[in-house]
Amino acid sequence: MSHEDNTKRSKAPVTVRPFQIRGRFLTAIALRPENDTPDEAFYKALDEQLNKTPQFFAGAPLVLDFEKTPGMVDTDRIKDLVENLRRRKLLVFGAQNASTEQEKAAETLGLIPIRTGHDAPMPAAKPAASAKDGAPRGPQNKVITTPVRSGQTVVAEHGDLTIIGSVASGAELVAGGNIHVYGPLRGRAMAGAHGDETARIFAQHMDAELLAIAGLYKTSETIDDAMRTRNVQIFLDEDRLCMEALG
Repeated sequence: MSHEDNTKRSKAPVTVRPFQIRGRFLTAIALRPENDTPDEAFYKALDEQLNKTPQFFAGAPLVLDFEKTPGMVDTDRIKDLVENLRRRKLLVFGAQNASTEQEKAAETLGLIPIRTGHDAPMPAAKPAASAKDGAPRGPQNKVITTPVRSGQTVVAEHGDLTIIGSVASGAELVAGGNIHVYGPLRGRAMAGAHGDETARIFAQHMDAELLAIAGLYKTSETIDDAMRTRNVQIFLDEDRLCMEALG
């Protein structure tokens, strides 16, 4: 190759992709009104909750859940609800369990429809992948053998999460399946993140800021004092988040 060819090649423009596409696991709060017309009592109860647990709502994305309010189809009524939530600094961005009419009304307010795990169709059965395919088999569990520090988020999106060590205040654990903590749990733990209501949380030393399974949660203020510092399990029973001592 001539010197001239080398010079031309070195001057060829370098193409740089101007963006990246990356997956992001997002933990959002779902607010489910219990009647079609949120009234003064609704907002009073909401304000009391916001004052009681401000750290839980601060900066958290929020989804409106229409499962219990099929009659809330009027655009002005939904707009009034969204505006009231946003005035309270709640970051409303989506709507779930919405009818076609509710989705249309929500979209006029800039809300996007959220498809929950319960609504997604089951994938068609596929033949089992061989080991040489490099495809993961079954749940993708994760085990962490070091303490989880404040500000850290540890995610096991498609399986169980096990922490062998402490979880500091301000840390966050998220799992599609169960969560096991062999040490003090002082941060947040959210199991069944894709809607698995059979998921459980196990903690050797309970002192959590927040516990959630399939979107139902307890904050530190609502945890029974008799359960604190004990070895416990947390599970759902008929839409109630229950806590039981072990051993």
